[in-house]
Amino acid sequence: MAQFDHFVVFAEMRTGSNFLETNLNAFDGLACHGEAFNPHFPGYPDRAELLGLTQEARDSDPMQLLRALKQTPELSGFRYFHDHDPRVFDTVMDDRKCAKVVLTRNPVDSYVSWKIAQATGQWKLTDAKARKDGKASFVPEEFTAHLDALQAFQTTLLNRLQVSGQTAFYVAYEDLQNVDVMNGLAAWLGIDARLEALDKTLKVQNPASLADKVSNFSQMQAALGALDRFNLTRTPNFEPRRGAAVPTYHASGAAGLVYLPVRGGPEDRIVAWLNGIDMAAGSTTETKLSQGNLRDWMRAHPGHRRFSVLRHPLARAHHVFCTRILNTGKGGYGGIRATLIRRYKLPLPDDPQDAGYDKAAHRAAFVAYLQFLKANLAGQTAIRVDPDWATQSKTLEGFAEFAVPDVVIRDTDIGAGLQALGADGLPDLPPQPADTPYMLADIYDAEVEKLARNAYARDYVTFGFTDWQDS
Repeated sequence: MAQFDHFVVFAEMRTGSNFLETNLNAFDGLACHGEAFNPHFPGYPDRAELLGLTQEARDSDPMQLLRALKQTPELSGFRYFHDHDPRVFDTVMDDRKCAKVVLTRNPVDSYVSWKIAQATGQWKLTDAKARKDGKASFVPEEFTAHLDALQAFQTTLLNRLQVSGQTAFYVAYEDLQNVDVMNGLAAWLGIDARLEALDKTLKVQNPASLADKVSNFSQMQAALGALDRFNLTRTPNFEPRRGAAVPTYHASGAAGLVYLPVRGGPEDRIVAWLNGIDMAAGSTTETKLSQGNLRDWMRAHPGHRRFSVLRHPLARAHHVFCTRILNTGKGGYGGIRATLIRRYKLPLPDDPQDAGYDKAAHRAAFVAYLQFLKANLAGQTAIRVDPDWATQSKTLEGFAEFAVPDVVIRDTDIGAGLQALGADGLPDLPPQPADTPYMLADIYDAEVEKLARNAYARDYVTFGFTDWQDS
């Protein structure tokens, strides 16, 4: 009896997964069906269905597509990235009949490749004559987010393989040009066919050195010099583990405080406050620290205190809706926004500043978003649970993997909370900017509150939140 009845390739954007798929499909008896569980399309961007299932059917029950994959005459599989339908991950990880292939690439190379593809609009190359020239602009914060996502997923993947007693076939980007490795993968999958040569339909798009591909290469070198190079390149056993999201913390030596931000809260306001305190003292608020770096900081600042700030779930949901979903500019989640409109029928405006987008339209869009949140947090959608709208209780659990905060403050009582940290005498926080184009008070009613309670029942109970109007 065959060891496997389907397979999954765990990869990420710009890791060579298209090239790997092309060569897997060159084997008689193998079929790879693209990004089968990409929340924005089934398999490939230009497809409306996959294996006879529409995107709507797949999203309503992704197990249908898994069953269809197992029933093909070939050994079928798909590519899975960290932000694909999370409902599928547990199923395939628990299934020993599903072969796991893990494709990795140096995170700097994949980031630079992604930036060049963004700049040129060219994501695949089949003819060198059609190649478009372009350079990447290295953005330290953007790369940190890219690296954190890779590390978190690789750590999760490795842990799940370990605790279930399974193994995976690991392929590095450099291995993709080795026909013997590809034949070895086929043998591991239980396929008798072998290739004499690789399919060269897809061409390497950016063969130059990093120095020639990055417009601000010296800045990139300086930014990467502060990172642990082993943590940057070691795959799959990334060190340190970052479940606690330590690089997002902010440490103020002048105030003796470490801020552990809950995304979707008043983060910008508090960071600006800490930066102001440190600037006045001639120092700098430290962030993007590894766990080791932060432990060193903590040892060097005896008596320091750690704090986090909670926001009422409804106020937080409205803030994230305005800044991430409604927003069509910088900071907005354009891809998720498009899918929410197309797949989940959210009545979002093309331009939230348009005069036709009145308070009634804003309320209708926000109500639809709260309904989506309930399904998303329950694991019933194909879209990731983003840190911006994950439950605050779950976020605090993550903090505990590194160090729990001394004090958890409500944003409505932040002055007294900071005094509890011994921070009296420090300047007041800057005011909280109002949500735009409308404030929560403009659309608030009992139904909106009820929908927020349905979505964030865990936070309401865990932290004892009352109705927003009473908070």
